[in-house]
Amino acid sequence: MLSIFTKIADWLAYSILGLAPDSKLGGAVQFFIEDTTKIFFLIVLMIYTIALIRASLNIERVRDYLAKKNKIFAYLMSSTFGAITPFCSCSSIPVFLGFTSAGIPVGITMSFLLTSPLINEVAVLMLLSLVGWEITLIYVLVGMAIGVAGGVFLDLIRAEKLLQPFALKAYQKAEFADEKHMIKTKLSFRQRHDFAKVELLDILNRIWKWVFIGVGLGAALHGFMPDLWFEENLGSGQWWSVPMAVLAGIPLYSNATGVIPIMESLIVKGLPLGTTLAFCMSTVAASFPEFILLKQVMTWKLLTIIFTLLLLSFTLVGWLVNSIYVL
Repeated sequence: MLSIFTKIADWLAYSILGLAPDSKLGGAVQFFIEDTTKIFFLIVLMIYTIALIRASLNIERVRDYLAKKNKIFAYLMSSTFGAITPFCSCSSIPVFLGFTSAGIPVGITMSFLLTSPLINEVAVLMLLSLVGWEITLIYVLVGMAIGVAGGVFLDLIRAEKLLQPFALKAYQKAEFADEKHMIKTKLSFRQRHDFAKVELLDILNRIWKWVFIGVGLGAALHGFMPDLWFEENLGSGQWWSVPMAVLAGIPLYSNATGVIPIMESLIVKGLPLGTTLAFCMSTVAASFPEFILLKQVMTWKLLTIIFTLLLLSFTLVGWLVNSIYVL
C-alpha cells in the first residue's frame, strides 16, 4: 500500500505538474515532494511531542538514573531504544536536541542517534524474509555495535564541547542545574503546549531551508543517476568496491525500511552482500540530508569526526561480511 506521502507526491508531480512517471525529472520531483512532506511532518510531530514531554520531565531524575548505571549499560540502553524506535535519521534529530537539553551525555545520545536510522522492526522483518536470520542478526548486532562504539568514542573525546553554542548552552544549563533551584510546580497542559510551540518554531526556523537543500541534492541524484551504475561498477567484489559503495551512498537518502527493497534489488543483480550492506548503511545513516540538518547543532569538527567514524565502520562491516558470506 502506498503511503499518504507517496500518493500526495504522485498527484502533485504527475497529475498537477504533468511530469511523466518514467522520466528522470519526474522521478526526481516526485522524490523531492514525498521526502520533504514526510520529513517536515515527522519533524513537526517529533519536536512538538518531545518538547511537550520535556516540559514536565524531571531532568535530575533522568540524569540520576543514568549516573547510577554502568556507562556501558547506558550506551546499550540508548542503542536499544534507537533500534526499537521507527525514526529516520532526520526525524531523530529532535530527539537528539531533547536529550542534550536534558543534560544527557552526548555519547549516550549519539548511541541512540546512530542506531535509530539503521534498525527498526519493519526493516528487520523485511530483511529476515530476504536473507534469513543469520544475516539479519549480523545486521542488527553491527548496527547496535556501531551505536555503542560511536557513543563511547564521542564521550572519550568530550564531544559536547563541539556542539553549536546554543546546543552547548542548553546542555550545560541542564547538566549543572541545581535541583533545589528547579521549579517544582506542575505545569498545566496549556503551559506545556506553549513551551512546545516555542520550541517547535525555534528549531524549524533553524533547519527548514536545510531540509529543502538536503532532500534536493538527494532527489537530483536519485532521479538522474543511471540505474545500472551500481551493478556495473561495484559488482566485482574487489576490496575497493566496499569503500566506493559507502561513498556512493552518501549523497542519497532513505530510511531503513525504504532501503530494504533497494538491498534486495542489488543482491538479485549480483552485488556482494557486504558491499550491499555497506552501501545501504551509508544511504541510511550518513546521507547529506542528515548531516546538513546536524550541522545546525554540531560544529564542522564534530560532524567530520562522526562522518569519518561512520564511513570506517560501514567499510569494515562490508569487508567482514564479504569475507564470511558468499552468495
